Amino acid sequence: MRVLYIDLDCCRPDHLGAYGYHRNTSPNIDAMAAKSTIFTHCYCSNSPCVPSRASVFSGRFGINNGVVTNHQAGDRLHPLFRGKMQFGDKPMLPYVLWQKGMKTVSFSSFLDRHAAWWFASGWEELHNYTRKRGNETANETNAAFLPWLRQHGREDNWFIHLHYWDLHSLYRMPDESYFQKFADEPPPDWPDEQALQENLRCYGPRTARDPYLASGRNMPARIATPADMKRVYDGYDGAIAYVDKHLGEVFGALRELGIEEETAVIISSDHGDSFGEHGQYEDHGIANEAVHHIPMIVHWPGIAPGCCGEFIYGLDLGPTLCDMLGMPTPAGWDGKSFAPAIRGERFEGWPYQVWDHGIYTLTRSVRTRDYLLINILHRGLYPYTEPLMLYDMNNDPHQRHNLAAERPEMVNELLGLMAQWRREQLLKGNGPDALEEVIPRGPFDYYTAESYLKFLQARGLDEYAEDFRAGMGINKEA
Repeated sequence: MRVLYIDLDCCRPDHLGAYGYHRNTSPNIDAMAAKSTIFTHCYCSNSPCVPSRASVFSGRFGINNGVVTNHQAGDRLHPLFRGKMQFGDKPMLPYVLWQKGMKTVSFSSFLDRHAAWWFASGWEELHNYTRKRGNETANETNAAFLPWLRQHGREDNWFIHLHYWDLHSLYRMPDESYFQKFADEPPPDWPDEQALQENLRCYGPRTARDPYLASGRNMPARIATPADMKRVYDGYDGAIAYVDKHLGEVFGALRELGIEEETAVIISSDHGDSFGEHGQYEDHGIANEAVHHIPMIVHWPGIAPGCCGEFIYGLDLGPTLCDMLGMPTPAGWDGKSFAPAIRGERFEGWPYQVWDHGIYTLTRSVRTRDYLLINILHRGLYPYTEPLMLYDMNNDPHQRHNLAAERPEMVNELLGLMAQWRREQLLKGNGPDALEEVIPRGPFDYYTAESYLKFLQARGLDEYAEDFRAGMGINKEA
C-alpha cells in the first residue's frame, strides 16, 4: 500500500474550497477532497508546531509525551524521546510502519528548524533538502520530491510525509503575482470594523500593533482597517493557492506513474492560525478554535467519498493508519481509529476534546459540541486578565463574548470534564502534568517580559506598557 501524507503548515480548513470557502484557493485539494472522506471537526490536541507533531507522530497527548511547547524538548527530554522509550508499547508512528515493512520517507526540515531530533525515529529516509530551516517554498519542496517520486513511486509499500511551509507567515512566495491573486475578490467578513478597533487595544506578539514581522513583505505594519485585513487575507490565501498549484504537480505525477488510484492521500495540518480571534493575527498563541481546528481529508483507494462531523484529533491518524493497513495499534497510544468513518461504517468520535497550547500563552481548553472553555494557566504577554473564557460556539464562532460570568454552571461542567481528562491521563503513569510544569518559567521562549516591555515603550505605547508592567509585576525601574 502507498500512503502520501501531505502536511500543510498552519492551514485553516475554512480557507479551503472543500470546507466551503468562497475564494478559489485550493482547486487541486478540492478535487482530491471530492473523492475523499472530509472530516469537519478535526482538531490538534496540542499546539503549536512541535507539540502538535509530537502528538501526531507519537500518537499521544502532550501530557503523556511531555512535549507541550516549541522549546521544552530542548531542556527536559521526556522519557518518550530518550532511547528505548521510543519503542516498546509507545513507538513512533514511522517506526511502527517501518518495522512492518513500509518504506518510510519524510520531506521536511521540521527537526532542524525546531531541534526536534526525536522526529528522526523510524524514517528510512529523511530529506532536509535546503538549509532554510522551514523557510523553503513549495517550488523548492517539489524540486526535491518529484524526482524522488518519479524514481520510487511505482515501488509498493511506502509512507511519505510531504511538508509544505508556505502558509506559515511570512508568506514567502517567490511568485509575487500570488500576493495579488485575490485582489479583486472580497475577503471574509471577519473581523468587522468594530472587532478591528477593539483589537487595537490588545497588545502582545502578533497583534494589530505588532503583526508578524510585517514591514516590507506586502503585509501591513499595522492592522487597523478592513483594507489592512484584506492584505493579510490576500497573502494567506495566495500562499494556499501557491501550495495548491504545486500539489497539482504532485497529483499529476501520481497519474503519470499510473499509481493515482492505488495511493492513499491524506491532507492535514499541524494547527491553524488566528486572524483577529482573541486579538491575534497570522499566528498561533492560544488554544482557541482558530488555532486548533485543522483539515483532515482522507482519500483511500476503492472507498467511496463521504463526510464525517464527529470529533477527531490529529493524533488519531496513527491508529487509523494501523487499522486501515491491518496492523495492531500500539497499546501505549492515546489516539483512536477513525477508520470506520472512512469505510462508511458506524462511527462515534470523541464526546469532547481537551487541547493544550504552549507558546505566548499557556492555555488548556475543553471543547464540546456547543461550547469552548479556555483556561488561562499563564497569560504570557497579553492582557488576558480573565482566567476563564467561555464561548457559545454556535452563536459566537469567533469567540468574542466571554460568558463565564453569566454561565457559571456551564463553566463548572466543562471544568469537570477537563479535570476528568487530566485525571485519566495522569493515571497512565507517564509523569506529571507537563503543561503545568512550564507555568513557573512562563511561555517566554521568544520574548521575555522585560524585552516586550521595552518593545512597547519604544513604540510609544505608554498606556499599554504600564498595564503590561503592572500585570507582569515588573518594577518600574525595569
